[in-house]
Amino acid sequence: MHSFNRAGGYGFVIPVGSGEQVYFRAEDIEGGDRSLSEGQQVTFVLVLGDGRFEARELRT
Repeated sequence: MHSFNRAGGYGFVIPVGSGEQVYFRAEDIEGGDRSLSEGQQVTFVLVLGDGRFEARELRT
């Protein structure tokens, strides 16, 4: 996990083996509090969003 803006409800993750950040929304975090800590490792599914890849189904 790279960064998460709690107030804005979005963040960016970097897939293993890539230097590109991938956008995600807080509602795509699975679990109770829908919050992540910076540097936390997560698994996710990559999908093609509005002209860019987005992370969905984020799990710790």
